[in-house]
Amino acid sequence: MSVSSLNKFTVPIAGGQSASSQGLLMPKLKYRFRVSFENFGVTSSRSELTKQVMDITRPSVNFEQIPVDVYNSKINIIGKHTWDPVSVNIRDDVSSNVSKLVGEQVQRQFDFMEQASASSGIDYKFLTRFELLDGGNGSAAPITLEEWELYGCYIENVNYNDLNYASSEPASITMSIRFDNAVQLPAGNNGAGIGSAVSKTRSQTITG
Repeated sequence: MSVSSLNKFTVPIAGGQSASSQGLLMPKLKYRFRVSFENFGVTSSRSELTKQVMDITRPSVNFEQIPVDVYNSKINIIGKHTWDPVSVNIRDDVSSNVSKLVGEQVQRQFDFMEQASASSGIDYKFLTRFELLDGGNGSAAPITLEEWELYGCYIENVNYNDLNYASSEPASITMSIRFDNAVQLPAGNNGAGIGSAVSKTRSQTITG
């Protein structure tokens, strides 16, 4: 009798913490994703922007370091956090739908002709949402495996990139998007973050 060995293509776990027949878990795939923008530009339909996205970077967060000097040494605690901008590459279509939307958003942030800026952030900020999907399409609707929502977004940098006689690649636009906060949501989007609920603790003693 033949015995399948595919369930052994993983790392053996000590202490019996994982079933021997589990095998390797299916990874999320980079190319199965969808990006949408809310309140971006002034055109009512932004679906063309979603369809022309080539790639996007996932958020990266950094915590400032606060050193606390003690008797013979020092310890470190975390300070304020900073979200790094995400980068989005978009194909520039022949109907100029993409470049028009990007231009509208830039114009909302600053009117270059009149040299006038928006009076407040709510006048130009938008929401960026991107989802990792399971590969479904058509009659088999895709299932969202993971979702990110970026709040308080604005275009920090837009690059219309180069044109080149020697290249067969499509023309593209690269946007660097700065945002105020990001929330990572699990499948089903029940409003809770990916991490388990952790109660806030209080202590007056520095323990490192």
